[in-house]
Amino acid sequence: MRIRSVDRKYAVLLASALAILVAPDIARAQGYPSKFDFGTPASSQDIAAVVAIAIGPDGRNLPPGKGDYAAGKIIYANACSACHGANLQGVAGLRDMPAGASLRLIGGRGTLTTKNPVMTVESYWPYATTLFDYVRRAMPFNAPGSLSADEIYAVSAYILAEGNIIDKTIVLDAQTLPRVQMPNRDGFIPDPRPELFK
Repeated sequence: MRIRSVDRKYAVLLASALAILVAPDIARAQGYPSKFDFGTPASSQDIAAVVAIAIGPDGRNLPPGKGDYAAGKIIYANACSACHGANLQGVAGLRDMPAGASLRLIGGRGTLTTKNPVMTVESYWPYATTLFDYVRRAMPFNAPGSLSADEIYAVSAYILAEGNIIDKTIVLDAQTLPRVQMPNRDGFIPDPRPELFK
């Protein structure tokens, strides 16, 4: 007996529907929860933990430590250049990156209002403290949070100096980093809404 193609379609649909119905039982048997608590309100402890490490434009919550260009150059070569390029211009063609993305960190000044803006630390970011905060939380890509405060100050000094934002002789720390004037500092519209966390 031959099965008609229409019957095959219904058989496939029926098998798919049964698999969907059975999937939650299989997931529970493997130790997965039957319900995820997405949207669970953050506790006061959760909020306090985020606020305690968030770095403000004024340098609030910057940790002790210091770093300079020379130390930053070495750290950058070892921890950053594989993705951001030896010359901070990015590495084209990295897997899982959108076409044309290159993870470049410097250059692009004056391009934000053009047809092809180049958004980098140098051209876009309004505060140098954002660089420290981002590196501390998310870099290096393969080991986020692994750099010490001294290493982050140093790599920040290297990036900012290579972008001609600071002199190569400046030592960055909790006092000097917030004073760095970024090229696009005035390129943003202030948000009049009050901050939720102070």
